[in-house]
Amino acid sequence: MYAIIATGGKQYKVSEGDVIKVEKLAAEAGETVTFDEVVAIGGETLKVGADVKASSVSATVMEQGRGKKVIVYKYKRKSGYHKKNGHRQAYTQVKIDKINA
Repeated sequence: MYAIIATGGKQYKVSEGDVIKVEKLAAEAGETVTFDEVVAIGGETLKVGADVKASSVSATVMEQGRGKKVIVYKYKRKSGYHKKNGHRQAYTQVKIDKINA
């Protein structure tokens, strides 16, 4: 069985036992979080819409972290303008415990 959940403006296809990185959540390592916004649940049949309204996915937070650095470089020719900037996106790594269908 799998579920498609929405969090942080993105959608993720998850099964029990999966470890995924999602946009930063306000939870410490070891805490349990619940994803209530379930888009679909699949298995033998696919359930969407009103069939998954009461469904949720529970997960345990494994760690908080930051991704690899991405370099942002702005440049305009002939004017001597250039700007270099770096960005590291924050993430939360979670392990999917149970799909409550």
